[in-house]
Amino acid sequence: MGLILVVTLALVALAFLCHPTLRSVAFTAWVFTFVAAAMVWPAGFMTWFGFDLKFLIVPLIQIIMFGMGTTLSAADFTRVLAMPGPVVVGIVLQYTVMPFVGFGLAAAFRFEPEVAAGVILIGSAPGGVASNVINYLARCNVPLSVTMTAISTLISPVMTPLMMKLLAGRHVEISFVKMMLDICNMIIVPVVAGLVANRVLYGRERPFQRASVLIGILLASLAVAAGVWLVPAPLLGALQGGLILGFALVGVAVLAKLVVVILLRGPKNWMDRALPVLSMAAICFIIAIITARSADDLKRVGAALLAAAMLHNLLGYCLGYWGARALRLNVVDARTVAVEVGMQNGGMASGLAMYTLNSAKAALAAAIFGPWQNVSGSILASWWRRRPALPSPGLAPSPATAALPVQAPSTKPDCLP
Repeated sequence: MGLILVVTLALVALAFLCHPTLRSVAFTAWVFTFVAAAMVWPAGFMTWFGFDLKFLIVPLIQIIMFGMGTTLSAADFTRVLAMPGPVVVGIVLQYTVMPFVGFGLAAAFRFEPEVAAGVILIGSAPGGVASNVINYLARCNVPLSVTMTAISTLISPVMTPLMMKLLAGRHVEISFVKMMLDICNMIIVPVVAGLVANRVLYGRERPFQRASVLIGILLASLAVAAGVWLVPAPLLGALQGGLILGFALVGVAVLAKLVVVILLRGPKNWMDRALPVLSMAAICFIIAIITARSADDLKRVGAALLAAAMLHNLLGYCLGYWGARALRLNVVDARTVAVEVGMQNGGMASGLAMYTLNSAKAALAAAIFGPWQNVSGSILASWWRRRPALPSPGLAPSPATAALPVQAPSTKPDCLP
């Protein structure tokens, strides 16, 4: 019976993936497939040949965040100078609305301590890159969205531990310094590596189009990764793993460009095609690993967690939008902020729950919130796309945001957290 269920869900997910309208919810269908598989065969997602699969969670998240970095550029961080008002409003709402709503929902549902900490953790995470795609589909301010994602991620090593210490410290023990270093290792280092890879992959300068230069960068990246590997662990501490994987991934990306673009004359946007598939597979596998370790807990609190996730997400959209409007942002920017506030980086929250808090129970909230936000975000984008924002009387767009073009993100990661 379990095999039939898993196969049926997999076929449905494949059908969604091939359907132009249902493609946006294919990720959620795959999540259901992997969750069902983990519930039916939990041992298959616990250990392989004596290796505990939970140790794959952090490297998988680092790969996803490296992919996120390849979609960003330095301009996405410096653009805040051109539109400081909307960005500051969005970031303040991001790190106040979602953590406090998570805290309130955890208390209202009376979750046990570790589950409650997980609900607060997903609220304390920065925005996810999927929000950029949702804002593009909703015809919102994509540059503002990308900049908010970049800045909220950049400051997450301080803000996420701070909010967790303040709001979740009563539920579980929170080490500010450890969580800060873990976020740097898991998120910041791979994103920075992705920024470097973005420069090499998409840079128009002639040296980046020459095989000899790419081979040099490849060898240098792998040499640095090997050198970091040999450095005594106490010297680099928690950052060692991220640095090794980051430099190695830069080398892999350069090698792929060398083979696909230079030697085979293939498409230059190969990364845009590969990343969504890789990210979807990684997140589904992470959720399956979490589910296998918390199957009994999921049966017991799964319905309540789903309700909490839906409320958390909905209140994020509503309070993000009306908070932005109350602070005098125009309708388009307020919609952009609403999406950024309501959609969180579920992958990061999952990794911190498993690696920093060492709790599969705490990871359940992120595992449920992540897929749901993709469904709700797609619905919201369709709704707003059919109802273009009208100019607000007395509230003209700020010169900075009005001058910025609304363009598609460099990738379309429908499946990212």
